[in-house]
Amino acid sequence: MRKGLLAVILGFIALLTGLARADNGAAENDDSRFTFHRAADGFVRLDGRSGEVSICSRRPAGWLCQLVPDERVALEGEIGRLQADNAALKKELLAHDLPLPAGIKPDARARTEEPRVSLPSDAELNRVMTFIEKIWRRLVEMIVNTQRDMMKKS
Repeated sequence: MRKGLLAVILGFIALLTGLARADNGAAENDDSRFTFHRAADGFVRLDGRSGEVSICSRRPAGWLCQLVPDERVALEGEIGRLQADNAALKKELLAHDLPLPAGIKPDARARTEEPRVSLPSDAELNRVMTFIEKIWRRLVEMIVNTQRDMMKKS
């Protein structure tokens, strides 16, 4: 754990140093992509393009750089998972008509129920059909009258 914390601190220092160098007018090319800083057992490598931090150490077969895990992404993922679990628990309590603990307010998502489709009654359908029939008859009547008027003018 101590090495991981040291790596994160050194990575942050490397990031700040890399930003300071970029401000000093360093050219962006392949040679300046990585910034290295000495660490206890090797080097801390900062990727200037992606911002990734790696710990590089000497191995029997050569140098090996291992990516330092980004704890922020893991924490945000865990927060999201816990928020989803919390909302699901609230929804389940409310679905069983159980009270929420004191001081806990239901989420807007937990309060909403599945949408229910309400179909029109037969009387409403009959009124709509009658209205559509009247419109259709008037439309046909207008077309017939227009055709008669055109025949008279010809």
